[in-house]
Amino acid sequence: MEYDLKITGGLVYDGEGSEPRKTNIGVRNGTIVAIGDCAGDARETLDATGHIVTPGFVDLHTHYDGQVSWDAGMQPSVNHGVSTVVMGSCGVGFAPVREADREKLIRLMEGVEDIPGIALAEGLTWDWETLPEYMDALDAKPHSIDFAVQVTHDPLRVYVMGDRAVCNEPATETDIAAMRKITREALEAGAIGFSTGRSDVHRSADGDWTPSSEATTEELSGIASAFAGLSHGTLQAVNDFDLEREGDAFDKEFDILESMAEAGEGRPFSLSLMQRDFAPDQWRRIIDRAEKAEAKGVHMRLQTAPRGIGVITGLQCTFHPFIGFPSYKAICDLPLEERVAKMKEAAFKAQILTEESETLAGDGTPVPPIVDALMAAIDYVASKTFLLGENPEYEQSAETSVLHMAQEKGVSSLEMIYDLLLEDDGQALLYFPIYNYTNMNFDNVFEMMSHPQSIMGLSDGGAHVGTICDSSFPSYLLTYWARDRARGGKIELAEAIRRLTSDIADYCGMADRGRIKVGLKANINVIDFDNLRLFAPRMVQDLPAGGQRLLQDAAGYRAVIVDGEMVLENDQLTGKNPGRLYRAGQQALESVA
Repeated sequence: MEYDLKITGGLVYDGEGSEPRKTNIGVRNGTIVAIGDCAGDARETLDATGHIVTPGFVDLHTHYDGQVSWDAGMQPSVNHGVSTVVMGSCGVGFAPVREADREKLIRLMEGVEDIPGIALAEGLTWDWETLPEYMDALDAKPHSIDFAVQVTHDPLRVYVMGDRAVCNEPATETDIAAMRKITREALEAGAIGFSTGRSDVHRSADGDWTPSSEATTEELSGIASAFAGLSHGTLQAVNDFDLEREGDAFDKEFDILESMAEAGEGRPFSLSLMQRDFAPDQWRRIIDRAEKAEAKGVHMRLQTAPRGIGVITGLQCTFHPFIGFPSYKAICDLPLEERVAKMKEAAFKAQILTEESETLAGDGTPVPPIVDALMAAIDYVASKTFLLGENPEYEQSAETSVLHMAQEKGVSSLEMIYDLLLEDDGQALLYFPIYNYTNMNFDNVFEMMSHPQSIMGLSDGGAHVGTICDSSFPSYLLTYWARDRARGGKIELAEAIRRLTSDIADYCGMADRGRIKVGLKANINVIDFDNLRLFAPRMVQDLPAGGQRLLQDAAGYRAVIVDGEMVLENDQLTGKNPGRLYRAGQQALESVA
């Protein structure tokens, strides 16, 4: 037999959690056609001796909805072995859309997901109105990796309800019927699911609630009924259960989500799971309700991260502790070099350290109230703020915190942060795990990941580009949890790979990928596992209109192969772009009225 590509001598992990075996893989026409001796010639042979070979990773929770329309590279996900991303998380996206509403959706994505509006305005091609047109437009563009599209609640609501959608008006029966019909059409065109967002932290760039945040049970259940009779499709939600409001709304909010999941008639549902400092036991309540829902036959998974959900702060970033100080606000528009020079002046430093942060949240701003609460508790923030170093260490102790540094130096936490931000000519970055680090360790993270209903997610690839850099989650799961963690629980490598591949592919109904198996799509990683490592996040200016974003590099990816073509070789993009839109279902289906 003749092959397009032969991968030889690697330790192959099948993606199902089985023991690995040293073997060869033959690929032809983008498909795995042989595993074993693979006798015959090949146009290209990749020697994987000393490396592990895995299925390409699938990322369940990303926000490439804008970037995918202008960027072929799909970084940073491709740099971490991801060959398929699911976009359209948290209910925010860019279709369906009327021309008059484009700016609304840009402002929404800018506020909710911290993607520069100027970059979106210049980069988005807008060669679509409907969701099927959006999918067709994206599929016609080159991409390094595959992607799947979800129906997103916010643009759907705006498309159907117009200005009423952003004034928190309840949807009428007619509105709900229209949203259900559009959702069904998108699902029949290959959309992989539907997502909604109910988080008080999520605001538009103008400080408005997201259109979907106050949707009723009737609306969500009505939309979910579009899945009736389908053999594909997932439902997804993010919810902080009204933490920033008076009273305990947990059960009421969970009831709404459970009703939506039930209306989906057996289609799988996932909900974000994390530990929040202001409600440190809420994650256990989520697990308890999810277990009870599962016992009733509601297929519910909990999206879990392998480390803290970490905010990166710095003078180049969206946030840092001085953004609300009067003296800093007076110089905030200066170029970085000039800001740093001013901040190094003794008189300027002395003045700013006498000030307090002005209120940042409120009308006209996307900043949630939690930011002001954190600014008012700077010692607490400093106690959980760390330097990551060139070999980033995410599970640190109080002894390495910025607060401890300040105490040893005999200065205030604020002054210590100030000095650290000025290091490396103002390019220094500090790490603050805002979620999943209440107990100053990852023991609870391990418990979350170990739960049978957990599923890996929450990387937010393509989003929060000025504050968060968590697209490296797959690399971190492999390096830290399967190899390096010296304390507490660990995860076997075969199991870690299963969680990144077949577990997510099966949840999404992607029967053509997620395993090293004859007949499946040749999305494959070849990894130098012993030397796999992460580098510190870095800020780059490569978005449209000069917009900036955080990237985190990895070393050790000998090859990332998509559809049989090597898109990443020795950690560098090759310029090949075989990535395509994954169209779910595609069988003829009876329409929903």
